[in-house]
Amino acid sequence: MIDFRLGEEHEVLRKRVEEFARTEVAPVIGELYKRDEFPYELVAEMGRMGLYGLPFDTEFGGTGGDFLGLCLSLEELGRVDTSVAITLSAGVSLGAMPIHRFGTREQKARWMPQLCAGEALSAFGLTEPGGGTDVSGLTTTAVLDGDEWVINGAKSFITNSGTDITRLVTVTAVTGVRADGRQEASTIVVPSGTPGFEVAPKYSKAGWNASDTRGLTFTDCRVPAGNLLGERGRGIAQFLSVLDESRIAISAVGTGVAQGCVDESVRYARERRAFGRNLGANQSVQFKIADMEVRAQSARLAYYQAASKMLRGEPFAKEASVAKLVSSAAAMDNARDATQIFGGYGALNDYPVARFYRDAKVLEIGEGTSEVQRMLIARALGVQAAA
Repeated sequence: MIDFRLGEEHEVLRKRVEEFARTEVAPVIGELYKRDEFPYELVAEMGRMGLYGLPFDTEFGGTGGDFLGLCLSLEELGRVDTSVAITLSAGVSLGAMPIHRFGTREQKARWMPQLCAGEALSAFGLTEPGGGTDVSGLTTTAVLDGDEWVINGAKSFITNSGTDITRLVTVTAVTGVRADGRQEASTIVVPSGTPGFEVAPKYSKAGWNASDTRGLTFTDCRVPAGNLLGERGRGIAQFLSVLDESRIAISAVGTGVAQGCVDESVRYARERRAFGRNLGANQSVQFKIADMEVRAQSARLAYYQAASKMLRGEPFAKEASVAKLVSSAAAMDNARDATQIFGGYGALNDYPVARFYRDAKVLEIGEGTSEVQRMLIARALGVQAAA
């Protein structure tokens, strides 16, 4: 028998984050969003709640929870605001996870306690200005010079890379040529403030305004040889494995946005009166909201399935891509319908649906575009172009 109910521990966590999002995030996020201001106090509180340490063991400061707990937290945050949710998502699944997964004991002991406590953030330096989705075309290089790596190149669209509490960036760079003539890529930890490492000003973005996203440049940037993360030459494989997990996390954020659009639309349809009756009395509005709820529930089931397979140690890459594709489409479609239900008010930043509409589109692009997810799903099914 299949049981979709959450266990007691997960349900307690979900309710706790739901209350935090409603009572702490919702009252302040609108102004932070308008000012393009990073939510330092909210990040600190999430750290005190243990959210940044959820999927990590207690030896290096984690709470000993699991990845599903992180996803449930991200969904509840996403129901209220995407910027706060993505700050947590990137901080854990892209920032701390590579250190946890591939770092030495010394690297973990140095970085993980601060990252798990939310006192520091780490960023994931993969995407490049001319490459985007094409991670095989890396141009950033790292040359071993004695006992130091010398890094040159640039990265773009890097979340959490320039905050006051960012302590390191894990950079993917070309470190040589393999026997078959292809690039050898490795990952290297670059602490913030390292000479030759420059963080660009924040991007002027259409959405996710209360999150931190920047470009990075490396000019003869030197770090110790011991900052190599994991095995030399395994950089792409390492980050692709991290991305599979991160796609489940971003799916939870998208599900939260989709559900938040339902929440706001139901409330507005009950309260708003037009032509002498509540807006919800109109069948067209009822049908829109019903379709929105279907999308939100479908997205939730998709990421639940992916997370459950991951936790059981089963292959889950296809399910992660399905969840990412379904949830990002649900977020975008629900945001569009919610804005339509709100009418002119849906275009005002005073209303959450305006933020949802601006934020949702990024979910169809970041951490693998919708087109990439379709390609990965087709390949997993055995459908691909002939060699």
